[in-house]
Amino acid sequence: MKKILISGFITGCILFVLSYGSLFLAVRFFPVLFTEYNNPLFNSDDNRDMLFYLHAFIFSFALSWFWDRFKSLFRGRFILRGLEFGLVYALIALLPVMWISFSALDVTIAMVLSWFGYGLMQAIVAGIILAKINP
Repeated sequence: MKKILISGFITGCILFVLSYGSLFLAVRFFPVLFTEYNNPLFNSDDNRDMLFYLHAFIFSFALSWFWDRFKSLFRGRFILRGLEFGLVYALIALLPVMWISFSALDVTIAMVLSWFGYGLMQAIVAGIILAKINP
């Protein structure tokens, strides 16, 4: 359990930094996409902002447990193992969530594809980190 928590925390710290760096780059290079967030669907009060900031850690702890449980199924060098892990996660978790989000919410396909890409990138990075520190 200790290895899962430590791996999750390290991965969470790295994902936190990478996520916010990529957010700033995305706003700079794709500003039209981010104008879509001026939708009442995305307005919340300040009480829940901390939940958004903690997402990298929640995600990392969950993936750390998932990695520890199924790492023996992934073969090859740590980069390939991490890449495969991220792709598996994207197919079994992200794709269904994006499907239901697009079908149930008033969001554009570009927005859902950006969420999918963001989640895929996070999962691959997390997989590579986890494969390296918890082989």
